[in-house]
Amino acid sequence: MKPILLALALTAFAGTAIATDASTLPATKAAPGAEVYIVSPSDGATVGQHVVVRFGLKGMGVAPAGVVKENTGHHHLLVDVKQLPLAGQPIAKDDNHIHFGGGQTETTLTLKPGMHTLQLELGDANHVPFDPAVVSKKITIHVK
Repeated sequence: MKPILLALALTAFAGTAIATDASTLPATKAAPGAEVYIVSPSDGATVGQHVVVRFGLKGMGVAPAGVVKENTGHHHLLVDVKQLPLAGQPIAKDDNHIHFGGGQTETTLTLKPGMHTLQLELGDANHVPFDPAVVSKKITIHVK
């Protein structure tokens, strides 16, 4: 099976794209004027260690990973990430790049005390950023 077909099959099965040759993944065009944003907490907020983060999206819809439908994607929350994921490559999945491949629009994070940054990026069915990227403003929160 070719790498791209294998990645699509695994995406449908597990909700996570695993591509051996990510350069073969096509860029999915974002809807003109699409915006992703953090509804809460607000920029500069002081929060407890368990913080509810709510996601917002305008101009596009939310669909689970693996679902190919025009003008839809799913959220990825970037926690304390200094540089955005590379265009044309699947977004990493680790403690700093949290995937919401089920189509979720909120989560509860447990963070250590201190300053943290939060940012959203919308990914396509294969967890690849859209073209152009649909990225929120980066916010800073203080965890007490």
